[in-house]
Order: sequence, then structure tokens, then C-alpha cells
Amino acid sequence: MIRVLLADDEELMRAGLRVILQTQPDITVVGEASDGAQAVQSAVALAPHVVLMDVRMPIMDGVAATAEITARQHASRVLVLTTFELDEYVFAAVRAGASGFLLKRTPPETLIDAVRTIASGEGLLGPSVTRRLLVEFARTSPAPPDTDTRRRLDRLTDREREVLLLMGRGLSNAEISARLYISEATTKTHVKRVLAKLDLRDRIQAVVFAFDNALVHPRGEPPSPR
Repeated sequence: MIRVLLADDEELMRAGLRVILQTQPDITVVGEASDGAQAVQSAVALAPHVVLMDVRMPIMDGVAATAEITARQHASRVLVLTTFELDEYVFAAVRAGASGFLLKRTPPETLIDAVRTIASGEGLLGPSVTRRLLVEFARTSPAPPDTDTRRRLDRLTDREREVLLLMGRGLSNAEISARLYISEATTKTHVKRVLAKLDLRDRIQAVVFAFDNALVHPRGEPPSPR
């Protein structure tokens, strides 16, 4: 059973989400929160698999709440709800640890699939959006890997490092498979190993990791040789 926490300051929105999700035999709504602080408290107390998080809420916004939840309740994954695909809050939420985002106008069946995807441990962010995230991250200046990060990277095989760099460029599993001439099943195995060795929740966090440690160029290409 997938346990879901709803965090939105609009009661009508929460009610609609609850009605949609409760129609599914494998999903249950375990709680609701009307602000970010309440969302953090509820996530810690209820340990949901997925938190549907609005970004604009009183007391504590969804970005700050996401950071708190992912730090304190590692098993809970945050799926951000937003009105606009390129909302600046989305970029901040991904940096804060969100596993994906969903537009509020999303059809019910897509919402249900998204909850299942996030609960299974996968990230929910299309490759095109991932590439736009990299452009957004270009506003900051990534630093070369520090000693601890290099130690983590040293755990990767050469092939796993290749997969990490391609994930960092926003490529899907199918695109990685085609690029490396390997099957999608093999790619999925490599992705899982990369995430486990680097202690990352999902491929979205792998994108952030790759950029923050200057493993890819801000626009998704490998850094130039120095």
C-alpha cells in the first residue's frame, strides 16, 4: 500500500486529490497539511512513501518543507505540485531534494501513475525538463569535487561513471542505451548501482550531483579539458 501525504493550503485542492487517489486499491491518503511546517511534522509522524507538496504555502513554503522532509525522513519522497512548469520554485525544490514535479492541471490518471512512479524509487522529470534545469543551474558556479566526493566517485566503475555523466546531461535510459550500445535492462542496472554507490535518491538528484561537482557543463555537455 502506497502511503500519501497531501500538503496544500487550498482545502478544495486537497479534497480533490484525496478523492482521486482513494479510488486506487494500492494507494491510501494518510494525512493532510495546510502549510509547510505542518507538512514536515506530518511527514515525520506518519512516514508516508510520497508527499504531494504544493510550493506556495504559508508559514513555510514547499521548498523549505521539502528540504526538511528529505533530511529528516529519508524514506519519504516529495512530488512537487506546481501551476507552471518553469516555476522558479520547481528548480529550488529539486535542489532541496524533490524527486519530481507535477502540474496541477495534470489528468487524474497521470497523477496516479506519478505517485506510483515516485513510490517505486524513480524520479519524475522528463529529459527535456532536466536539460532546462541544467541551464537554470548555470546561474551558479559549480565547484570541482571535494575529497569526500572524489572518494564516492572512485567507487564507480568506468561504465558506471559514463552512465552518471549521461544522466547528468539529461539522457533517458533509452538514450543512454543507444549511446553506449547496451540494453535498457543493463542501463537500469547501472543506474541503480550509481545511485546506491553515491547515496542518491533518484536520477534527478544524480543530475544535481553531476552539475554541482562540475562533472557536466551547465548546458549538459562534459566540461572542457583543463
